[in-house]
Amino acid sequence: HAEPKALEHLLRQGYTAYLPRYRTKVSHARRRQIVLRPLFPRYLFAGINRATMPWRPILSTVGVTDIVRAGDEPTPVPAQIVTAIREREDTGAFDRLDSREMLRLGELVRVTTGAFEDMVGRLVELRDQDRIVVLLELLGRAVRADLRAEVVEPA
Repeated sequence: HAEPKALEHLLRQGYTAYLPRYRTKVSHARRRQIVLRPLFPRYLFAGINRATMPWRPILSTVGVTDIVRAGDEPTPVPAQIVTAIREREDTGAFDRLDSREMLRLGELVRVTTGAFEDMVGRLVELRDQDRIVVLLELLGRAVRADLRAEVVEPA
């Protein structure tokens, strides 16, 4: 994840820079936590006043791979677009915190914790905001398990 490093170094050099991010839930070592991820992986916005600051040093900045260009000139992004992205980010519009967001009816899911940990079943029902029903194979029979959405992931 070079984006935060690129952001830090651009700011240190005196450029204005913006890295849009969203919040999402991740599971690691049986723990779920909320992390920030770049909204546009491998991209960030750099404000360049071409009259007073050269843009070519950006190319040698730690974490920067290239600049989006048209020919040999940086491609400007209208300020109103960057402002609109900032406003949506500030309201959480890009956040992906719903555990069911990545789940689709009929698809196979794997249970990540609890009595059915590591079992794979078919998602058959989305109940309310945080409950789902998964069809699991137990002792040769199909059994409906009512689970919290956060304890499954796509198989």
